[in-house]
Amino acid sequence: MFAHLNLITLVLLTLGSAMLSGLFFVLSNFAIDAFSKIRTESGVSAMQAINSAILNPWFLGLFLGTALGSLGALISAVVQWNHQASGWMIAGALLYLMGCFLVTAAFNVPWNNQLDAVNATDPSAPQAWKAYVTNWQPWNHLRTATTLLAAACYLVAALKLSPN
Repeated sequence: MFAHLNLITLVLLTLGSAMLSGLFFVLSNFAIDAFSKIRTESGVSAMQAINSAILNPWFLGLFLGTALGSLGALISAVVQWNHQASGWMIAGALLYLMGCFLVTAAFNVPWNNQLDAVNATDPSAPQAWKAYVTNWQPWNHLRTATTLLAAACYLVAALKLSPN
Protein backbone atom coordinates (compact mmCIF):
# COMPACT_ATOMS: atom_id res chain seq x y z
CA MET A 1 0.00 0.00 0.00
CA PHE A 2 2.85 2.40 0.88
CA ALA A 3 4.46 1.95 -2.52
CA HIS A 4 1.17 2.29 -4.45
CA LEU A 5 0.10 5.51 -2.70
CA ASN A 6 3.58 6.97 -2.92
CA LEU A 7 3.84 6.08 -6.62
CA ILE A 8 0.62 7.97 -7.39
CA THR A 9 1.79 10.90 -5.24
CA LEU A 10 5.20 10.94 -6.91
CA VAL A 11 3.69 10.96 -10.40
CA LEU A 12 1.49 13.91 -9.41
CA LEU A 13 4.43 15.70 -7.78
CA THR A 14 6.55 15.13 -10.89
CA LEU A 15 3.83 16.62 -13.07
CA GLY A 16 3.12 19.53 -10.70
CA SER A 17 6.79 20.45 -10.35
CA ALA A 18 7.36 20.15 -14.10
CA MET A 19 4.33 22.31 -14.91
CA LEU A 20 5.49 25.02 -12.52
CA SER A 21 9.02 24.83 -13.89
CA GLY A 22 7.60 25.42 -17.35
CA LEU A 23 5.65 28.45 -16.16
CA PHE A 24 8.70 29.91 -14.42
CA PHE A 25 10.83 29.11 -17.48
CA VAL A 26 8.52 31.16 -19.72
CA LEU A 27 8.85 34.13 -17.38
CA SER A 28 12.62 33.72 -17.01
CA ASN A 29 13.42 32.94 -20.62
CA PHE A 30 11.44 35.54 -22.51
CA ALA A 31 8.35 37.09 -20.94
CA ILE A 32 10.08 39.47 -18.51
CA ASP A 33 12.70 40.29 -21.14
CA ALA A 34 9.96 41.07 -23.66
CA PHE A 35 8.09 43.22 -21.12
CA SER A 36 11.33 45.11 -20.48
CA LYS A 37 11.67 46.00 -24.17
CA ILE A 38 8.32 47.70 -24.47
CA ARG A 39 7.22 50.99 -22.91
CA THR A 40 7.55 50.91 -19.12
CA GLU A 41 3.85 51.61 -18.72
CA SER A 42 3.02 48.56 -20.86
CA GLY A 43 5.55 46.29 -19.15
CA VAL A 44 4.35 47.24 -15.68
CA SER A 45 0.71 46.86 -16.71
CA ALA A 46 1.37 43.46 -18.30
CA MET A 47 3.11 42.10 -15.22
CA GLN A 48 0.45 43.54 -12.93
CA ALA A 49 -2.18 41.77 -15.05
CA ILE A 50 -0.26 38.48 -14.80
CA ASN A 51 0.10 38.90 -11.03
CA SER A 52 -3.65 39.39 -10.77
CA ALA A 53 -4.68 36.66 -13.20
CA ILE A 54 -2.39 34.00 -11.71
CA LEU A 55 -4.24 34.07 -8.40
CA ASN A 56 -6.85 31.60 -9.59
CA PRO A 57 -7.97 28.19 -8.31
CA TRP A 58 -6.06 26.25 -10.98
CA PHE A 59 -2.70 27.87 -10.28
CA LEU A 60 -3.16 27.99 -6.51
CA GLY A 61 -4.30 24.35 -6.49
CA LEU A 62 -1.20 23.35 -8.45
CA PHE A 63 1.21 25.50 -6.44
CA LEU A 64 -0.21 24.73 -2.97
CA GLY A 65 -1.14 21.14 -3.83
CA THR A 66 2.43 20.43 -4.91
CA ALA A 67 3.67 22.02 -1.68
CA LEU A 68 1.34 19.90 0.45
CA GLY A 69 2.21 16.78 -1.54
CA SER A 70 5.90 17.59 -1.13
CA LEU A 71 5.46 17.91 2.62
CA GLY A 72 3.66 14.55 2.66
CA ALA A 73 6.41 12.97 0.54
CA LEU A 74 9.04 14.37 2.90
CA ILE A 75 7.31 12.92 5.96
CA SER A 76 6.71 9.59 4.22
CA ALA A 77 10.34 9.35 3.14
CA VAL A 78 11.62 10.11 6.65
CA VAL A 79 9.29 7.49 8.15
CA GLN A 80 10.37 4.93 5.53
CA TRP A 81 14.00 6.04 5.47
CA ASN A 82 15.32 2.61 4.53
CA HIS A 83 13.48 2.55 1.20
CA GLN A 84 15.56 3.13 -1.95
CA ALA A 85 13.25 5.97 -3.07
CA SER A 86 13.43 7.89 0.22
CA GLY A 87 16.53 9.97 -0.56
CA TRP A 88 15.08 11.04 -3.89
CA MET A 89 11.75 11.91 -2.27
CA ILE A 90 13.49 14.02 0.36
CA ALA A 91 15.59 15.78 -2.27
CA GLY A 92 12.53 16.53 -4.42
CA ALA A 93 10.54 17.75 -1.45
CA LEU A 94 13.29 20.03 -0.18
CA LEU A 95 13.96 21.43 -3.65
CA TYR A 96 10.27 22.24 -4.12
CA LEU A 97 9.54 23.48 -0.61
CA MET A 98 12.67 25.61 -0.24
CA GLY A 99 13.46 26.53 -3.84
CA CYS A 100 9.93 27.18 -5.02
CA PHE A 101 7.47 27.62 -2.17
CA LEU A 102 9.75 29.47 0.25
CA VAL A 103 11.45 31.57 -2.45
CA THR A 104 8.07 32.55 -3.87
CA ALA A 105 6.73 33.58 -0.47
CA ALA A 106 9.87 35.34 0.70
CA PHE A 107 10.99 37.09 -2.49
CA ASN A 108 8.77 36.91 -5.57
CA VAL A 109 5.45 37.70 -3.87
CA PRO A 110 6.79 40.74 -1.99
CA TRP A 111 8.25 42.08 -5.25
CA ASN A 112 4.92 41.41 -6.97
CA ASN A 113 3.11 43.30 -4.21
CA GLN A 114 5.48 46.25 -4.58
CA LEU A 115 4.94 46.29 -8.34
CA ASP A 116 1.17 46.08 -7.91
CA ALA A 117 1.31 49.30 -5.88
CA VAL A 118 3.01 51.15 -8.77
CA ASN A 119 0.96 53.43 -11.00
CA ALA A 120 2.25 52.52 -14.45
CA THR A 121 1.96 56.14 -15.64
CA ASP A 122 3.71 57.66 -12.63
CA PRO A 123 7.11 59.29 -13.32
CA SER A 124 8.70 56.90 -10.78
CA ALA A 125 7.41 53.82 -12.64
CA PRO A 126 10.57 53.28 -14.77
CA GLN A 127 12.74 53.16 -11.65
CA ALA A 128 10.30 50.82 -9.87
CA TRP A 129 10.09 48.59 -12.96
CA LYS A 130 13.88 48.38 -13.25
CA ALA A 131 14.17 47.47 -9.55
CA TYR A 132 11.45 44.85 -9.97
CA VAL A 133 13.07 43.16 -12.96
CA THR A 134 16.56 43.32 -11.42
CA ASN A 135 15.44 41.82 -8.11
CA TRP A 136 12.54 39.54 -9.09
CA GLN A 137 14.16 37.79 -12.04
CA PRO A 138 17.09 36.02 -10.24
CA TRP A 139 14.66 34.49 -7.76
CA ASN A 140 12.48 33.34 -10.64
CA HIS A 141 15.54 31.71 -12.26
CA LEU A 142 16.08 29.85 -8.98
CA ARG A 143 12.44 28.70 -8.92
CA THR A 144 12.77 27.50 -12.51
CA ALA A 145 15.84 25.40 -11.71
CA THR A 146 14.63 24.01 -8.39
CA THR A 147 11.20 22.96 -9.66
CA LEU A 148 12.82 21.22 -12.64
CA LEU A 149 15.26 19.43 -10.32
CA ALA A 150 12.41 18.55 -7.95
CA ALA A 151 10.50 17.01 -10.87
CA ALA A 152 13.59 14.98 -11.81
CA CYS A 153 14.02 13.75 -8.22
CA TYR A 154 10.36 12.80 -7.97
CA LEU A 155 10.62 10.95 -11.28
CA VAL A 156 13.64 8.94 -10.09
CA ALA A 157 11.83 8.15 -6.82
CA ALA A 158 8.76 7.01 -8.77
CA LEU A 159 10.91 4.75 -10.92
CA LYS A 160 12.44 3.23 -7.79
CA LEU A 161 8.94 2.54 -6.42
CA SER A 162 7.41 1.21 -9.60
CA PRO A 163 7.11 -2.56 -9.95
CA ASN A 164 9.68 -4.19 -12.22
